[in-house]
Amino acid sequence: MKIRLKRINIQEGVMVEALLDSGATELVISLEFVRKQGFKLKKIENPIYIRNINGTFNRERPIGNTV
Repeated sequence: MKIRLKRINIQEGVMVEALLDSGATELVISLEFVRKQGFKLKKIENPIYIRNINGTFNRERPIGNTV
């Protein structure tokens, strides 16, 4: 479904396609997308390591920022 993400600091937004009730346990967004759209990143103290459905750690880097 199409949703609007709003950048609070400048009151502008961008329309994107999003999954509704995807079963995900966390809310995540692509670092590439965040940078391309100009959202501000804030470093988090303890990175979050993501596990796959089979319990193994995801091969991508841990989550190290919030938006």
